Amino acid sequence: MAKRLFVWLAILLITPALVVAQAPGDQSMKLSLQEALAKAMHNNLGVAVQMLTPELREAAVVQANEKFLPSLTLDFGRQSTQNASSNFLDAADIATNNYNMYSGTFNQQIPGGGNLSLRLNASKYDTNRTGQTVNPRYNSELRFSFTQPLLKNFGLKTSKREIIVAKTRLSQSEKDLERALQQTVYNVEQAYWNLVYAMDNHKVTEQSLEYAQDLLERNQRSVEVGTMAPIEIISAEAEVARIEANLLVAEAQIRNEEDRLKQILNLRAEDPQADLIRIEPTDVPEEESFVISLDEALTTALQNRPDLESARLGIQNTEFDVGFQKNQLLPNLSFDASYWSPGLSGTQLILNPDDPFGPPLAQIPGGISDSFKDVFGFEYKNWSLGFTLEVPFNAIFSRAALAQAQINLDTAMLQLKEQELQIYTDIKIAVRNVETAYKTIQALKIARRLSERQLEAVTEKLKVGLSTNFEVLQYQRDLSSAQASELNAVIQYNMALAALDRDMGISLDRNNVTIDNTTGGR
Repeated sequence: MAKRLFVWLAILLITPALVVAQAPGDQSMKLSLQEALAKAMHNNLGVAVQMLTPELREAAVVQANEKFLPSLTLDFGRQSTQNASSNFLDAADIATNNYNMYSGTFNQQIPGGGNLSLRLNASKYDTNRTGQTVNPRYNSELRFSFTQPLLKNFGLKTSKREIIVAKTRLSQSEKDLERALQQTVYNVEQAYWNLVYAMDNHKVTEQSLEYAQDLLERNQRSVEVGTMAPIEIISAEAEVARIEANLLVAEAQIRNEEDRLKQILNLRAEDPQADLIRIEPTDVPEEESFVISLDEALTTALQNRPDLESARLGIQNTEFDVGFQKNQLLPNLSFDASYWSPGLSGTQLILNPDDPFGPPLAQIPGGISDSFKDVFGFEYKNWSLGFTLEVPFNAIFSRAALAQAQINLDTAMLQLKEQELQIYTDIKIAVRNVETAYKTIQALKIARRLSERQLEAVTEKLKVGLSTNFEVLQYQRDLSSAQASELNAVIQYNMALAALDRDMGISLDRNNVTIDNTTGGR
């Protein structure tokens, strides 16, 4: 049974059924990052498309192996001829000849490039011509034939060329699938953390609105008691209106990020009403320091990047093609051997010596079974050995195919080096992004704490008349900006970690995604 490539997600610390925590009538879905990855592996249409390529390559391997399946050929023919009698030796005015032929051939191509065949023939010939000593006559033959090329097309690798190439392409498609899954994992993580950021940013905006509304209420009370001019209310009202507008933008951003995540997860495959469901992420972004050296990250990437391994497999196929084209330049020298056993029987006619063209004196019956007795009893032993040498002139004067194969190999080698340089650059950038993002978090934490202290101080000053509404509003905006920047830095740090895992080729292992080559459906 042919193997079918499928993907399954082994998830720790969650239930196998991935049950969504959803109360009756509730239109929200609590979703962890691991659950999101599981849904993407099962539902994502891009993953489904990528999984078809290995299945197609696997079918090509099966087809290539069919080259060494034996073949059986059966032939039957019948011929009847009638001619006007042209001389007095014919027994009638019309000379009639009937010929029936039966044959079966078993053919087997062997891995060394040779061919082995077994052929059994049987025929029956009868005529109305006079002077025949056996009529009808039965001929049969069992023949063993063996042909082996000794130069061109010789060898196990040459004869199994289609199989080797097909298997290598299958391995390439599996590596390409692995790389596609790594990109899908990164896309899920990116969409998930963008949604988390949009929701947290919405909370920050709501908090800013509370600050602004609280300031507006205090100003209104101060105006009522006569300690503040009515003009001060206008600036507070304007700030509330501005933040309310920002809140609408933040709500739209949540919906946008939600839709992007739903598209990647293809939730419609599970629920046609998925558009009505609100996603509630349950994971919080990582803030702990992750330290890895550039050399360690680069070594990991060179060992684990599936696209790099796919390129190396492609070079193997190209190197194999160069060797094959070199073999095709050799003369075609083949060794041929045959052994055959014939048989003959039929109805023997005893002719009159004085009148050999007259009616026979007696008949000794004989059938085809007597012919087969001679064949399978190897009554008559025949054999032949020979060598055939063919020197095509195009192999002597033209080496275009070999030159093309060598150019393809040189191109593939250069592309591999270029790919390794690109990976080195990607890893350097990814490691630097992780380090920078973590340091940015620490710096923005300090900035946010200072903004909180500044807002508290200026608010207290406002209570005793030592500050103005303008200063309070300005510090409120600074705090909101600092909070949003810190949130964004945390999200960027998690995205940088996800990008580093992808660029090192370990994102599947990190998230417990396993590609299994066992037999069965997807």
